[in-house]
Amino acid sequence: MASIDVEEVLLQLTLDEKISLLAGTDFWHTAAIPNHGVPALRMSDGPNGVRGTRVFNGVPAACFPCGTALGSTWNQELLLDAGKLMGEEAKAKGAHILLGPCINMQRSPLGGRGFESISEDPVLAGLGAACLINGIQSTGVVATIKHFVTNDQEHERNAVDSIVTDRALHEIYLLPFQIAVRDSHPKAFMTAYNKLNGTHLSENKRILQDILRDELGWRGAIMSDWFGTYGTAEAINAGLDIEMPGPTRYRGQLLGHNVTARKVAMHTLNERARNVLELVKNCAESGIKEGQVESKLDTPETSALLRRLAGESIVLVKNRDNALPLAKGKGILMIGPNAKVSVFCGGGSSSMAPYYAISPWEGVESKVKDPSKMQHAIGCYSHKELPLVSHEFHVGSDPKSKKGLVFKAYNEPPTVGKDRLPVDELELTSSLAMFMDYHNPKLKSDLWYADVEGYFTAERSGDYELGLCIYGTGNIYVDGHLVVDNTTKQKQGSVFYGCGSVEEKGTIPVEKGKTYHVVLDFASAPTSKLEGDGIVRFGGGGFRIGGAWVRGMDETIKEAADLAKSAEQVVICAGLNQDWEGEGADRVDMKLPGRMDDLIAAVAAANPKTIVVMQTGTPVEMPWLEDVSGLLQAWYGGNETGNAIADALFGDINPSGRSSLSWPKRLEDNPAFYNYRSEGGRVLYGEDVYVGYRHYDTVKREVNIPFGFGLSYTSFELSDLRVERMGEDELSSKVKVSVTVKNTGKLDGHEVVQVYVSQQSPGIRRPPRELKGFAKVAVKAGASATATVMCLTKYATSYWDEIRDSWVMEQGRYDVEVCDGSRQQQLLRTAFAVQATQWWRGL
Repeated sequence: MASIDVEEVLLQLTLDEKISLLAGTDFWHTAAIPNHGVPALRMSDGPNGVRGTRVFNGVPAACFPCGTALGSTWNQELLLDAGKLMGEEAKAKGAHILLGPCINMQRSPLGGRGFESISEDPVLAGLGAACLINGIQSTGVVATIKHFVTNDQEHERNAVDSIVTDRALHEIYLLPFQIAVRDSHPKAFMTAYNKLNGTHLSENKRILQDILRDELGWRGAIMSDWFGTYGTAEAINAGLDIEMPGPTRYRGQLLGHNVTARKVAMHTLNERARNVLELVKNCAESGIKEGQVESKLDTPETSALLRRLAGESIVLVKNRDNALPLAKGKGILMIGPNAKVSVFCGGGSSSMAPYYAISPWEGVESKVKDPSKMQHAIGCYSHKELPLVSHEFHVGSDPKSKKGLVFKAYNEPPTVGKDRLPVDELELTSSLAMFMDYHNPKLKSDLWYADVEGYFTAERSGDYELGLCIYGTGNIYVDGHLVVDNTTKQKQGSVFYGCGSVEEKGTIPVEKGKTYHVVLDFASAPTSKLEGDGIVRFGGGGFRIGGAWVRGMDETIKEAADLAKSAEQVVICAGLNQDWEGEGADRVDMKLPGRMDDLIAAVAAANPKTIVVMQTGTPVEMPWLEDVSGLLQAWYGGNETGNAIADALFGDINPSGRSSLSWPKRLEDNPAFYNYRSEGGRVLYGEDVYVGYRHYDTVKREVNIPFGFGLSYTSFELSDLRVERMGEDELSSKVKVSVTVKNTGKLDGHEVVQVYVSQQSPGIRRPPRELKGFAKVAVKAGASATATVMCLTKYATSYWDEIRDSWVMEQGRYDVEVCDGSRQQQLLRTAFAVQATQWWRGL
């Protein structure tokens, strides 16, 4: 893709051509103007990986650990490497622009997309995002930081008005974006869905122009989130360059009319077009050809980096009496619904088809000396909707045929009979399909039909339950008999971004060894009977087929506990999945689903040496924490989830993750408890700057997992804390913090040194301490290393002065507190002084 002369091209464009640049043409592409050498740009979802241009039946990709997992590595060099791999993955998918990273703040554990963002702390989020962006953009691919700003809940996200003080806005919510601009300069921003203090972000001139472009001095292109625009002139005048997706709702003939009516000035239109042309010029650095065919980058090097990312994110929360690491030569009982399934990512726009996905069972099985000593018990169910049947169904009547289902699309309904011919036929590896970007030129209208069929061979006799969520209409038949009707009556659910129905279920008795033919009759979105307001209305609809054996949970819990009594080693794989954490809906509570807490309590009572491996993207309550011997927080670890978990369980890696979030004991302890979700069209950010650990430290409230906490299989000692001021001008000076880290144990390991600063006599109330920098160092057993953290003095000391509408660095003394992952066991303190009060703005 050749570079362009932006000013020369802009002079030659007609009004209609300029307008065409300001909106997508479809879900993933901008408009091309071939006669002026302007190619179409391709975008792809991130930040869990690079999906490519197809949500439905897409090309498999590398799935990275979720955002909170990446944050928990506290490893800036590693995140730089992760960004480089994301960039290479984008190039393989022919994507010039990657839609990530995501750095919204986790005000509450309930946020549906909380797992996508890096941390509750703006410094950890901003520094981590900067590394990812630098890595991505080093490949020539453009990074798009999102969602700007205060897009911190899913409930009524398109309508809710986030009411935030200027102080909290700058110190908590804008600060990670500010740090990312300072340290990496992302070439694109994506606006949030919500309003901020009365104005939608895509129309918010104060945020997009006054703060981002003028105050922070950022230059680049700003795009909307998908369907996140609500008008024409307002968004153009505020600074929004690109409306996504296409075809446009607002930026065609209507925008031209706004220009002639002088509701949009020509110089404003030119500025929007200029920013898009600059984006085109920037994307030329990637070398990606327009319309490039998507491919895979599934290499050993990719797998190795994904495994390291997942491994370094795992947090060792508890290890009583050195219960971990486990022994490879002993028997092991693995319990739980997440044991034999890879929970590799959350739901929504972050989800994708991975190259592969390793389950904890597979990871452990590859390491133990005698796999015949492994046992499994389901323990209990934890699903919201029934688990996808993809791994249980096969495409042909022969049980040995490959796993999956067969999809056939038609223009005519099934009532036409055998004479109708399919216009498309595909083999699907997933029983979840969203047709938001599905297009087949042989389909004559938005109303079309499909048969989705597979075969199920029963591994046991009993009752098997099938479930169907639908956006459109559909019925499931087993051997020709109607089992699930999701056509006659429908109720609004949370799947498909709120457009789909609740799951309708039906049960069939099956016999062990017998094969059953299962068919879904599907009709596309126009047939939907749902009348509620969905979050996003899209495309051709979707379906989700789930299934599970009907089991009594009392019996399965007892079975697991009985097995645990005599087991040499017990691991419970617990947590959530994309049913519970995903785009479109927030969680309603902080509890583990179903009977999971009962299961863990019963197994721990039967075997006190029980180890829990928790996979969630955000915190859950853990009433059984005192009763188990070990706890690993493993997040959603991407393709290498199971291998990384096994590495940590057996000590092939020494856990070095530190939690990127605070884990309260109860939901009621969270500072946003009273003010989370939309009420009357608005949400009050009543906790102000006291988000996460800032609140828990202030009120001295204990949590299950403190922010920054994490143990190791070895031990460390911190000493020789030194603070040095560098630079004559205080406003541009730096604070250099160094400390000696000694590995006093018998294993090599990594320690995370965290630097917190507090003001001794602040002019206003401030949190007891705030993270200002960190360093992760590798230290061999018995050896020592120096950890060094550098930060600008003004960033280490300032708060936002609402009266002066600027940052203020006050004269006085500032305490420096340095700790390791154990928080209170290793704590060093010193102080430095600021000689004169100064106000500042910008970077």
